[in-house]
Amino acid sequence: MKIQHYITGALLIGLGMQGISCSSQKSLGSIKLGLDKEFVHSNLEDARKQISYLAASISESDMPTTYKDGKYVNWGSTWWCSGFYPGTVLYLYEYSKDEKLLAEAKRKLKHLEKEKYNKGTHDLGFMLYCSFGNALRLTGDSAAYKEILSTGAASLATRFHEAPKTIRSWDGGKNWDGQPWTYPVIIDNMMNLEFLTEVSKMTGDKRYRDIAVTHANTTMTNHYRKDYSSYHVVDYNPDNGSIIARKTAQGAFDESAWARGQAWGLYGYTMMYRETGEKKYLEQARNIAKFYLNHPNLPKDLIPYWDMDQNKLTKESKYYNQKDLRDVSTAAVTASALLELAQYTRGSESQLYISKAEQMLKSLSSKPYKADYKEAGGYILKHSVGSIPHKTEVDVPLTYADYYYVEALIRYNRMLKGEKVIKQ
Repeated sequence: MKIQHYITGALLIGLGMQGISCSSQKSLGSIKLGLDKEFVHSNLEDARKQISYLAASISESDMPTTYKDGKYVNWGSTWWCSGFYPGTVLYLYEYSKDEKLLAEAKRKLKHLEKEKYNKGTHDLGFMLYCSFGNALRLTGDSAAYKEILSTGAASLATRFHEAPKTIRSWDGGKNWDGQPWTYPVIIDNMMNLEFLTEVSKMTGDKRYRDIAVTHANTTMTNHYRKDYSSYHVVDYNPDNGSIIARKTAQGAFDESAWARGQAWGLYGYTMMYRETGEKKYLEQARNIAKFYLNHPNLPKDLIPYWDMDQNKLTKESKYYNQKDLRDVSTAAVTASALLELAQYTRGSESQLYISKAEQMLKSLSSKPYKADYKEAGGYILKHSVGSIPHKTEVDVPLTYADYYYVEALIRYNRMLKGEKVIKQ
């Protein structure tokens, strides 16, 4: 049987099943794990060494973003990526119990805390939950971190508006037609909803959960095509919630499937099922996974091109010479998401998700994607793509690729130990 037929069959079978309750992640049962402890531990140890080298190479106030042309690029605490480095350090602390890593994370958190007041970004989940959320989980220090998280959630909630029923992404800029955005919402925003649902549970304030649910529902209706691929940007009329346009900002063209956007959606709806128990989110995640894993343009090593439709670019496109670049960050996000999605499905479908995540992790953990010790400035993975249209962070290591790669390894390590894959 061709692998394409197997994937389709397994997913179609799975889509007819009921999901496992997200409140009690299932035991592995008949599920077979293809990676052993040595593989996971050796790669986590390599990651620990790399990050320790990176920590020693930057100043205390630096928030690592990337490493380009032999130089460190640090965009500061206001950049949307600022929470990933301390989050990665904290995951590696969870694995290693290395107190030096905890101290390093706390040094960065000190410089990041002020972003709890930042009402000018939709990315406070990335910035604060990946960092302070992990710090709270691993240290239990609610006195230090609860207020930061709750204040940050209140800041993020100010970006929600009733008419469009979404959290606004950007406050300015123009699309590729030169027209200013009115009320743009990007698929990436699904990743910031976990911050709101967790703070809702932490504080008892229901409005944060309500905002997350409303945003997820609106995005499900307006961002997705019939094949469960996602647009990157939906621009709304803030007065009545009508749609002005569906566009891309980082993809190859408006109707393409920008790769990382597909991963954001897969991860986001899997997480929303966990947080709410709503079966429609589970079905959405399964359908996104089906689209992604069945895509005819997905390379054999499962490290996707930066846009899943890049093969449709003609020589006249200004992106043509870069069309074949891979995006390691997408694979890392997808692998982590699939490991969680496997917990809420059964049989061959669950096994498929685990097997595909394993294949992604094996690819990411080998050349040309994984950096050698002290290579790439101390970043763990190479060959990510930030935004080709913006000509930024193209074919470089990226802090969020490292974060989700380490997260996926941590999740897999929990599976090996018979623990819950998701720890909150």
